[in-house]
Amino acid sequence: MFYLTGMPLAILGKSKDLGDGFNVLRVLPQIDARAVGPFVFFDHFGPHPIKTGGEMSVRPHPHIGLATVTYLYDGVVLHKDSLGSEELIRPGAVNWMTAGRGIVHSEHSRLEANAPFNEGIQTWVALPIEHEETPPTFEHYAAEVLPAFSGDGFRLRVVAGTLMGKTSPVKTFSPLYYGDLEIKAGVKMHLDLPRGQEAALYVARGTVTAGDLATKSGTMLVFSEGETLEVSAGADARIVVLGGEKLKEPRYLWWNFVATSKERIERAKAEWRANTMGIVRGENDRIPLPEDQH
Repeated sequence: MFYLTGMPLAILGKSKDLGDGFNVLRVLPQIDARAVGPFVFFDHFGPHPIKTGGEMSVRPHPHIGLATVTYLYDGVVLHKDSLGSEELIRPGAVNWMTAGRGIVHSEHSRLEANAPFNEGIQTWVALPIEHEETPPTFEHYAAEVLPAFSGDGFRLRVVAGTLMGKTSPVKTFSPLYYGDLEIKAGVKMHLDLPRGQEAALYVARGTVTAGDLATKSGTMLVFSEGETLEVSAGADARIVVLGGEKLKEPRYLWWNFVATSKERIERAKAEWRANTMGIVRGENDRIPLPEDQH
C-alpha cells in the first residue's frame, strides 16, 4: 500500500551511446522529470563484460557546478582527475567528486580477477548556488565506512545523506539521501522516506511492486514528496532510493556543465576550448565540446 503524497510518475531509462561503443541507460534528465531534489543526472551503466579492461574508456572531460557520485555494483574503475587524484573504485565504495568552479577527470574500466562485469550508477548532484564556485575536491569512501542495516531478506546501505535513521559519512552540500537496497524475491518491507523532500526509486535489477505499481529494471518512480512506502520484490531486486530538497533556483544543463546561468556555461565552454580547466596526468587525449566535434 502506498502512503505517498500523490501518484508517482514512472519514467523509463533511454539508451545513450557515450562513444566508442559504450552505452548507458540515461534516466535523468528527461522531459517529464528534470531532477529529483538536487539529483539532476542519473546514468545506469552495464552490465558490460570486461575481457580486456578497455571496454569502458571515458577520456578526460570537464565539469562545473555539480558533484559526481559514482557507485559500482560490479567491476573495477580507475578514476583520475586534474587535482592529481588517482583512485580505483570497487563495488560498495563511493567516489564523490565536487567540480565546483571546474575539474577535469577520466574513467577507465580495469580487468581484474573475479570482476568479469562492470555495472554501476553515476549521478550528478547540483551544488547550491553559494557553492557553485567552490574549489574542486575529490573524496573516496570505502564500502565498510557506509552504514547499512539488514532485515529478513533485505539489506539497505546508505550511500549519502540520512535514510531510515542512518547517516552516511559522505560530505554533501544540501539535504539529500541515496540508498542502495537489495531485496529478495517475495520479501516486503517499508521504506520511511524523508517528508518535505522529493523522492525516487530506481529499479536497477529484478522486478518490484510499489503499492499497486509493478515495475521492472530500467524504471524510475518519481514522487513529489516521500512518506512511507511498502515495496515487495517479484524477483531478487536491487533498487536505488534517492531524493532531497528541491532546488531553489532553476539549473541549466549543457553537456557536462551545470549552472544557474547560461553565461557561466558559456564561460566554461571557453575555458575548455582554451584548455585552462586542468589536465589529467598521463592522458594525452580529451573529449572536445559537442559543438566542436566533426
